[in-house]
Formats: sequence, structure tokens, C-alpha cells
Amino acid sequence: MHRFAKPSVFLKLTGAMMPWVVALTVILTAVGLYLALIGSPVDYQQGNTVRIMYIHVPAAWMGLFCYVGMALCGAMSLIWKHPLADICARATAPVGATFTALTLVTGSLWGEPMWGTWWVWDARLTSMLILLFLYLGYIALVNAFDDPERGSKAGSALALVGAINVPIVKFSVDWWNTLHQPASVARMGGPSIDPSMLAPLLIMAFAFTGYYFIVLVLRVRLELNQRRIRALQLSGLFDERPVASGDHDELAYDQGHNAGASK
Repeated sequence: MHRFAKPSVFLKLTGAMMPWVVALTVILTAVGLYLALIGSPVDYQQGNTVRIMYIHVPAAWMGLFCYVGMALCGAMSLIWKHPLADICARATAPVGATFTALTLVTGSLWGEPMWGTWWVWDARLTSMLILLFLYLGYIALVNAFDDPERGSKAGSALALVGAINVPIVKFSVDWWNTLHQPASVARMGGPSIDPSMLAPLLIMAFAFTGYYFIVLVLRVRLELNQRRIRALQLSGLFDERPVASGDHDELAYDQGHNAGASK
């Protein structure tokens, strides 16, 4: 796995995958939205309000998924000192924060007609709000230091400590008595949701996952290019001309990391 963490290998591999992922994500999004808004049945209790579920639930899954990925990348950055893991963690944080904020917004829109209130301080909603604060705290912390390496270490430590909140979010409805309904998809006895609703829900979840991968790759590429430019500026070789990818990316990337580490 360490071989795939090299910037040149990462860029080559993701460059080959991106067209297929983009095409698949567009198809999944179109099919998922059609089934969610038109093809799925109306709930006998909630009516058309249930269609919020097809955005709310996948966004909640992705909020948790992104944080787990960010924490794993933080651990890899602390243990193996590989800068690409730190870059992936930094690139994941804003995406995960967006998914978590979307979860809270759609949850409020769904909760008002169902519960008669926009917000309640129950375990699931409160732990999800804490997850958003952890994302925002990570983003603020990694950018609070003049030395990027110190910011990376502090952010990685926060991500690892905050990971304890992930199982709390997942099992809060089982551990405490809350207004939020219990799990209906990932449960021991199998999904309790009707297949006509489960299909668009899973399709939208895969579409959100594809979107995350696309944005992650674009943000990592941007960061690698910025580090390459900084390395060339430090070496006096930057002349506003594009630089070929491959070994030059690897060399400039390593130079940028070494320059940052030596500060």
C-alpha cells in the first residue's frame, strides 16, 4: 500500500479511474434521483416527506464514512510520516463537513413535520452536531500554524481523539431513548425497509460515495500542484511554465515536503 501512496503513482492511478468514476457517478445520481422523487412509493404515514430520506440518510452515512477515512489518514500520517496521507485527510475534512451539515439541515426539514419541531437535543442529533464541530475544529487547527507539519500533527491527533464520536453517533439510538428512529438498513436482522425504498436509498449512497471520490482526487491534485509550485519557487526554477507529471511531480513534491519539514 505504501507504493500506491507515492504522488506519481496516485496521480497515474486516479487519472485512469476518474473518467469511469465520473460517468458512473452521473448515472447513479440520475437514476437515484428519478427513483427517489418519482419511482419510489409514498409512505403511508409520512407522505411525500419521506423523500427527504434519500438525501438525509446517504449524507449521514458519508459524514461518518469521511470522518473514519480522515482519522485513518491522520493515523497513517502520524505513524508512517507520509505526507500524502495528511493531504488526503485535509482534502476529506471540508467534504465530510458538508455532508454532515447537509444531514443536519435535511434532518431538521424532515423532523419538523414528523416531530413538530426543527430540533431536539437527543443523542443522535447532538452527537451529529458534535461531529460537525470536530470537522470544523480539524480544519481550523491544521491551518492555525505557520509550520504545516505542526498543524498536521495537531489535526491528526484531534481526528483520532474525535473518532470516539463515530460509534456514539451510530449506536446512540440503541443506547439511549431518543426521538430518532432506530437503524432500518444496517441491522442484525437485515434491512427492515421495503425494497422499493431501499433500492433508491442505496443508489444515492453510491452516488454520494462517487462524488466524494471525485472531489477528493481533485483536491489532492490541487494540493500536490501547489506544493510543486512552492518547491520550484524555493529552488528558483519556477518560470510560470507547466511542468510534466511523473518523476518531476515526485521530485518537486518531495522537495516541498522536505522544505516544510526543515522549518
